[in-house]
Amino acid sequence: MTRELECRRVTRPADTTIEYTVSGPVDGRIMVLIHGWACDRSDYDPIVQQLADDVRTIAVDLAEHGDSRSSRDDYSMRELARDVVAVLEAEDVSDARVVGHSLGGAVAVEVALLAPERVQSVAALDALHYTFLFGSLDDQQADGFLSMLRDDFPALVRSMVEAGSPDGTAESLKDEYFERMVSVRQPAGSAAYEGLVRWKMEDALRAVTRPVTVYGIREMIAEGAPGVLAGFGVEVVPIDLGSHHFAVENPEGTAKLLGEIVDA
Repeated sequence: MTRELECRRVTRPADTTIEYTVSGPVDGRIMVLIHGWACDRSDYDPIVQQLADDVRTIAVDLAEHGDSRSSRDDYSMRELARDVVAVLEAEDVSDARVVGHSLGGAVAVEVALLAPERVQSVAALDALHYTFLFGSLDDQQADGFLSMLRDDFPALVRSMVEAGSPDGTAESLKDEYFERMVSVRQPAGSAAYEGLVRWKMEDALRAVTRPVTVYGIREMIAEGAPGVLAGFGVEVVPIDLGSHHFAVENPEGTAKLLGEIVDA
């Protein structure tokens, strides 16, 4: 049976309108889905169609991604998480599994910090294991890391696509990801990327009270990352589902993974 996808919205300050999609029974087990940087909630549409009938999904477009709009200047992980929390409040959500891909994994951790009473667990899909998040960059280090963001944005996006593509990834797929991501709405797109680089991940993981699990593409898990994350109580589970954008490439395999997460 095909799930009905119902579009809804909430409003926040600074002309911010957050669009999201709900599906599944009102009394079902709740899974909140947060997309990655320069992507949108539609990535999850084919996946939710394959989940168990008793799973209710809430897929959110972050500010200035997909159909959501905002005139604000703050695109930190904390402020993006406030967008998601506003949705959880509007839907009166509790005990949710919060799933975030890439940048969305950082947002998911912040959601659990802001509203622990609404979150059961966090699943970070190919997120948090990037070495630039370890050790919390100071402002000078972050500025150096972000130089390409200011100097050559297309080159930055291309390098990210290449870094997220294991050997054997089709060039046509990489080109598709590049074209999509390089067209992210600005200046919010650059601001959100900078927000991730400046995010104090280790501080957030020390403070979060809900379990966090990273599901990382096996070939791309940074060396030493599992050990570092284990020090914060975070388990890293290697997966073999494709590239960094595996949800788009392999919706069937991703649905199976999400099913295991919600069952756990």
